[in-house]
Amino acid sequence: MAEIIQRDGTWAFDGTTVRITPGLHRSVPLFRQTYGEITVPLEAVAGVVYEPERRRGRLRLRLREGADPLLQATGGRLPDAADPYRLLVDIDRSGVAEYVAEEIRHALLLDQIPKDPTKAYLLPGPPVPVSVRSSDGTVSFDGAQVRIDWADTSERVKRATGPRIVAVGDLVQVEWLPNTGYEDGFMRFVTHETVFSKLPPEKDPYALDLWGSTRRDLLTALVATAVTSRLPHPSARGEGEADGGFRDRPPRAARIPPPADHHDVLLRRLRELGELHREGVLTDEEFTMTKAAVLRGFR
Repeated sequence: MAEIIQRDGTWAFDGTTVRITPGLHRSVPLFRQTYGEITVPLEAVAGVVYEPERRRGRLRLRLREGADPLLQATGGRLPDAADPYRLLVDIDRSGVAEYVAEEIRHALLLDQIPKDPTKAYLLPGPPVPVSVRSSDGTVSFDGAQVRIDWADTSERVKRATGPRIVAVGDLVQVEWLPNTGYEDGFMRFVTHETVFSKLPPEKDPYALDLWGSTRRDLLTALVATAVTSRLPHPSARGEGEADGGFRDRPPRAARIPPPADHHDVLLRRLRELGELHREGVLTDEEFTMTKAAVLRGFR
């Protein structure tokens, strides 16, 4: 067993898996503490390196492309401090860090682990249900559908369309960009019907505009990862490009007719949208987009 325990967290390697446990110190980002322990199978590892510096070094684990839904969902955009595959190491423990890295490298060589992309996720996503409150609203995922409940501070166009509910089978992908504190971020749920939408995140009824607390908004990556892990793997989606990407699209479940009071709510939202359009709050494109979203609720 090769193990290193630091304030930033603990890495333990038993020859087949790297167990990464986040530290409990207040300096450890909320995202890493919330994401929790990660067990990385050796076959998911592409490499490991220890980077010594004057005061503290960094132990970094590099995973094979396509092995981890977290990296797939975030696209390498997680801030360094929130990256669970990076461990800050005190300079007096650099020898231990080098030993852990060498043990992992030796096992990779011994087991002849390839470095090419994987054709399936080798790590699971976060457990569901998962729910995160962001600056633009609360997003929840139960394993079958995504639900967005808008905040009072959300754009009127979003609040007018009401809660957004999207089934996993209707999704193509999740686009995620973190809120850096200098530039807003967003999380957009791209469906088969909105794949060509050009609406900005603040007005897109399928997107959360992340502009508030960077610490809290970063947690939306939990939802993005949980959803991504349940979508077709990127390698499988690539095989369906020739026929428009619909090969892996599951059939729609039979729809149960909504109750009459639900129709009344939708009709009221349509009237509100019409008023926003006449007042100039919504452009023609925004009105058409949001009206189509409401009309789908009648099906």
